[in-house]
Amino acid sequence: MKTITINVSEPVYEAFREHARKVDRKASELIREAMELYRQQHMQRRTSLRDRHPASVGGPIRPITEEDDLLGDMLDDARD
Repeated sequence: MKTITINVSEPVYEAFREHARKVDRKASELIREAMELYRQQHMQRRTSLRDRHPASVGGPIRPITEEDDLLGDMLDDARD
């Protein structure tokens, strides 16, 4: 574990110390947990496609027929 020095306001540090006493832990443990939570939520985005919700983009422009070349349509930049 790496030892660091940080500067925080007195009220913030006192709030951590007071809460640490209430939960019978050290303020440094709470600060490490807070830093880890911040890292997970703001610095380390690990979302999967499975975590995403589907978005509705409306219905089809026209019905698909057996003669349609879907791959060709997807690759064709000339639009009618």
